[in-house]
Amino acid sequence: MIKRGYHHGNLRQALIEAALRLIETQGPTGFSLSEAAKSAGVTPAAVYRHFEGREDLIAECARQGYAIFADLLEHAWNDGAPSALAAFGATGRAYLAFARRYPGHYMAMFESGISPNRTPELAQISARGDRVMLRAAEALARHIPEGRRPPAAMFSAHIWAMSHGVVELYARAQPGSRSQFTPEDLLESGIGIYLRGLGLVPPDM
Repeated sequence: MIKRGYHHGNLRQALIEAALRLIETQGPTGFSLSEAAKSAGVTPAAVYRHFEGREDLIAECARQGYAIFADLLEHAWNDGAPSALAAFGATGRAYLAFARRYPGHYMAMFESGISPNRTPELAQISARGDRVMLRAAEALARHIPEGRRPPAAMFSAHIWAMSHGVVELYARAQPGSRSQFTPEDLLESGIGIYLRGLGLVPPDM
């Protein structure tokens, strides 16, 4: 018997949190709106007061995730303090921390098939994290000889891809699988190799 209905304190957010739990356990395409409603303690019909369908619900999970993600990256970057290189490393660690702490959001963002351009609002919030990484790349690129300096957008994309790959292959893998090294060590060493290959000045910059 369903004990809660339209008097639920914040039904919309309750449905989002229910969806996030289901995404974590069943994947972003492995649950129905009825299951989300049941988990939130409301009738399936109540869901449609807030969301047009499952993709709309997942998109809102992704939107909230992108906002958290951007906040974490901005905090880690900290305007490039204490140095551009140290702050850049912190953004990589923040990427890993986000994937571990917010797996439902991460999966809604990157594994659901929901495009960040689905709505203008989603596109705007998803671009915040991109801008943080671009600023970080621009700051580091100033220390790379011009002849070996990739465009900042490419630089950012390379590091983003490396971070994402480490998360997918190692941070979210089953314990004891694939690598004897921690995801943090893999990412930091990978970034270090990449930056040395570009001729970046020593880490005491």
